[in-house]
Order: sequence, then C-alpha cells, then structure tokens
Amino acid sequence: MRVLITGATGLIGQEIVKCCHEKDIKVNYLTTSKSKIVQTDTDSSHDYQGFYWNPKTKEIDINCFKDVAVIIHLAGATVSKRWTSAYKKEILSSRKETTELLINALKEESHTVKQIISASAIGIYPDSLTKYYDQTHNEISPSFLGQVVAVWEDAVDEFSKLGINVSKIRIGLVLSNKGGALQEMVKPIKLGMGSAFGNGKQWQSWIHINDLAHMFLYALKHNLTGVYNGVAPNPVSNNELTKAIALVMKKPLFMPNIPKFFMKLVLGEMHILLFESQRVSSKRIEDKGFYFKYNYLEPALKNLLGRT
Repeated sequence: MRVLITGATGLIGQEIVKCCHEKDIKVNYLTTSKSKIVQTDTDSSHDYQGFYWNPKTKEIDINCFKDVAVIIHLAGATVSKRWTSAYKKEILSSRKETTELLINALKEESHTVKQIISASAIGIYPDSLTKYYDQTHNEISPSFLGQVVAVWEDAVDEFSKLGINVSKIRIGLVLSNKGGALQEMVKPIKLGMGSAFGNGKQWQSWIHINDLAHMFLYALKHNLTGVYNGVAPNPVSNNELTKAIALVMKKPLFMPNIPKFFMKLVLGEMHILLFESQRVSSKRIEDKGFYFKYNYLEPALKNLLGRT
C-alpha cells in the first residue's frame, strides 16, 4: 500500500512515517521545501518519496497521487506561535488552502485515492470544567481555535463529494520526547520552577505520540469514517499533569500557580492554549477495537522522559 502524507516532516508526521515504515507501507509526502525532497532512501528498504507543493501559489506535483490509496492530511501552521492578526490568518488559511488544493488537484485527475484521514483538534469543543465531550457534541467553541477547527473540518468534508471516505481525528495534548508541549513543560520543572496554570483545574486530554500515530494507521487499516478523538482514555487536570511530570523527573514543586492574567500579558490571545478545559472521550475509537498502549499518564511520562 502507498499513502500520501502532508505535514510528514512535523512532529506527528515523523512518527506516522516511522510507523508506516514498520508496517511496510510506502510513503509519498508533500513539502514546500524543494531541499526536503528525497526519493527512495538508499540506506533502507523503505519507499519514501517527496513531492513539491506550494498552497499559496496553488502549485502541486500531481505525481504525488500515483498509486496512492490513502491521504493522511496533517499540514497546517503551528498554533504555538504568537497570534498576531496576520498570523491568525495564516493559521486558518494554511488549513483551508492545503485542503482545497488537494481536492481541486484530485478533481482534475483520475486517481486511486479511497480514503482521507485528516488531523483535527479538540479545540472545537467549548471550554468546560464539567462537561465530558464525545464526537456527537455539536456546540462549537466560540474561541479562535474552535472556529479554525470548524472551517478545517468543513473543508475536509468536501472530499466525500469525490467518493473518498473521510475520517477526522481530533487531536488533544500530544506528549512526545522530541518536541511539542511536554518538552516546554519539562524545562521549568527541571530547574525547580515548575507550576500549574491558573487554578490548575482545567482538563488536559492528552495522548502519547506513539498511540496517536498508531490511531491514524488503525483508521487506515479499518477504513474508518467519521470523527474520532485522538486522546487517551484518562484525562487529567493541569495540576495533576504538572505534579506527574515533577514526580517522574524527581523534582520538587513549590512555586505558586501562574495567574491567568500574567500569561495573557505574556502570550496574548494564545494563552487559551494553557487555560481552556476540554475533557474528551476516547470511547468511539476504543469501541472500534483500538488498543491504547498508554492508557494512564504516569507510564506514558516514564516512557517519554526516560525513567522507569
């Protein structure tokens, strides 16, 4: 089997590529950097081919679709960068334009694509300390992130008009030892300056990056359609997450919680990434037979932070 991956060089994309190689799935990937285009790696038996695209100018090498059965769509500008007015437009357009470019290219070509599995985000769910969200919840968060995810998912749904099955994975807080949120949390804790944010009661629906990558491939293998939450079965509060990291690292926590108003001054609107609360259910993907290797936070942290 051959898949086409957008965003293959990102944190999640690299893990998915690794899992594809383990399962002998051939990978095409799209990149905006011609220097990142490589053909089959001569140092391995894996078939890994890069193709150029530029969503801003609507350029795409249509050879990327050759023999591809499934598209895994991860491309989008990071939200972990200060949200100026201009950058907010880039966050939104990067998701919409990449999706539209893929659809319009496929409309013009005969192709073998049967399924798209698109990244999405739990930011679509409203901020709440009490609700427990699953994919059937229809209310969309009024936050900027909520609106971005809604536009993103609507754009992805257009693939169905081409007879392509659509699967969307709403990703939570991804825990990785190669970058992302966990590594930023580790830095102050390592220095003995770690603390929770606000009252610390906000829910953090997290997932180990290896489980997330395998979830994408599970959706591929079983041709799943519809919305699934890319979160582990046991969400925790921000207080619990902070304490668990400190415990695994064997570091003390004695700093007071960081007030919301302070982080708003520092980060601006993007401070909501630290303070919004979404307690999200993984039941639907579990009901489909998916097995989480890391159901609980502490074993996941021990694996990622190198302590057993």
